[in-house]
Amino acid sequence: MQPALTDIYTRHIRGLSADDRLRLLALLANELAADGTLQKKRSLLELEGLGAEVWDGIDAQKYVNDSREEWDRQK
Repeated sequence: MQPALTDIYTRHIRGLSADDRLRLLALLANELAADGTLQKKRSLLELEGLGAEVWDGIDAQKYVNDSREEWDRQK
């Protein structure tokens, strides 16, 4: 925390009741949410290729066949 923020917290916030601190937190969260800085829209396509190394060297059809056999055994 920056020194100025620490000073503000120490002088004005720490002494508040838990209810008042929660209300302050809600006010800050609502303000941040309203201005949109925390709501960056993401695309599902950003996940493309993520974790591909986990499947490296694994034959997809063999994996599906093995999974189906396992499911059939569990019935």
